[in-house]
Amino acid sequence: MSDAALAAAKPDDSPPLHIWIGFIAMVVGQFMAILDIQIVASALGSIQAGVSASRDEISWVQTSYLIAEVIGIPLSGFLGRALGTRLLFCISAVAFSLMSLLCAFAWDINSLIIFRALQGFSGAAMIPTVMATLYLAFPQRLQPMTGAMMGMVITLAPSLGPTIGGLVAETLGWRALFWVNVVPGLLITVVIWNTMASLGKPNFDLLKKIDLVGLLGLAMFLGAAEYTLEEGPSNEWFASSEVTMWAMVSLAGAVLFFYRAFKAETPIVDLRPFSSPTFAIGAGLGFILGLGLFTSVFLTPLFLGSVRGYSALQIGHTMFVQGAVMFLTAPIIGRLGRTLKDTRPIGILGFLLVGASCWVQAHLTAEAGFWELAWPQVLRALGLMMTFNSVMQPALQSLPPQLVHSGAGLFNTFRNLGGAFGIAALATVQAHSFALHRQELYAAADPNNPPVAGMIAGAQAYLEQAGAADPERQALMRYAALLDREALVMTFNDQFLMLAVVISLSAFAMLLLRPRPKMGVDAPTKLDDAAMAH
Repeated sequence: MSDAALAAAKPDDSPPLHIWIGFIAMVVGQFMAILDIQIVASALGSIQAGVSASRDEISWVQTSYLIAEVIGIPLSGFLGRALGTRLLFCISAVAFSLMSLLCAFAWDINSLIIFRALQGFSGAAMIPTVMATLYLAFPQRLQPMTGAMMGMVITLAPSLGPTIGGLVAETLGWRALFWVNVVPGLLITVVIWNTMASLGKPNFDLLKKIDLVGLLGLAMFLGAAEYTLEEGPSNEWFASSEVTMWAMVSLAGAVLFFYRAFKAETPIVDLRPFSSPTFAIGAGLGFILGLGLFTSVFLTPLFLGSVRGYSALQIGHTMFVQGAVMFLTAPIIGRLGRTLKDTRPIGILGFLLVGASCWVQAHLTAEAGFWELAWPQVLRALGLMMTFNSVMQPALQSLPPQLVHSGAGLFNTFRNLGGAFGIAALATVQAHSFALHRQELYAAADPNNPPVAGMIAGAQAYLEQAGAADPERQALMRYAALLDREALVMTFNDQFLMLAVVISLSAFAMLLLRPRPKMGVDAPTKLDDAAMAH
């Protein structure tokens, strides 16, 4: 039975127990793929020491994974039609596990970068495939509940990443960050293979029609774009010839990709979901959702590490609040989404809560710690959980069954690109804002000002008593470090304020979405011959 036919059959029936078991296993695999990004990011220092890499080299451990993943996610729509949902997910889970094992046995930085790229590409299909399965295997009345479960995983994994990564790296070593994926990955593969046999049959003939030129364009377009966004902020963007070159590669790839998407008989990425206005608006809101999710997870640990000097484990303990709130509120929000016919008000409130959390964090001080960050995390957790379901459900439910696989891949691509663009924009703002605040503080710090002179004199006296060499110079250096710290705090406040404005304004775009249709993808749908062939 094809995925489309499965979605059309018996729309009012609940799926059997084995489908529930298989779906839960797929959600666990999705959690592993998303979590892996954050746990590795939180332990890059340990990995750098373990493989004797430079600062520039170690960044490629993350960059290679993200580039490969952003290429693999939109490709999952084509592969889902060609291989079938079950086979695609099992191949992805096994390959992800094996690549994780190879990462654990990497002998130098070059081998680790290669294995990480293969790991990112192999695990990419797990993320959108779960989303597609939700709308193909479950009737509409169950989709809010299962959507809340999946939304919790997608938003919870980045929040728990610093906690788990810091704990594993400090207790078991950096190689354990990778081999912990192996056993769970193989177990979920066995479970899915034995429970999801009814979820789609392969159509291997499609593999003979694969558009290799379009695939090349996709890799150039998204891969080079991801690299440009990763490296641009630290290289003054187009002041760097290397960044400029990769930006041009991305542009050339975009032209090639879109040409083949409209001209090829079987395009590598099906863009037809964008013919639905509801899906197009939902994908745009997914971009903002990714921006809010990934940038908040990016900025808060950065603040705690650079301003407060927290270790990876301390950062994880502080960030645990967001994950705990998501876990506790997911069933409530899922039930609420199930009872409401129109989830747009929940989405608007969710965006406003995420914006409010950023606004609260736009008033940080250098002493801000756990309690000052707890309430913003509570607001953000609630907001993200409300927003994800309210955006995803109408977007994918507006599509016929034969387009759900492609739509899920495109939705996740937009969400990831939102995070990449957001982090790149904030990194650029940080560089310029810090320089501006630092200049203003240094200009205002007149040594002849009595409070300033008293502070420096007090520090100098303390250093003299401690027997420090050249106490006068060290006192001035301490005062300069204090000014730099305050400039950095002001910079973080600027970044959170910018996020608050962008995310809050996006809330009103929820009004453009159509309410959840009375008949979703679980309703009988007339499929054309081409769709049935897929």
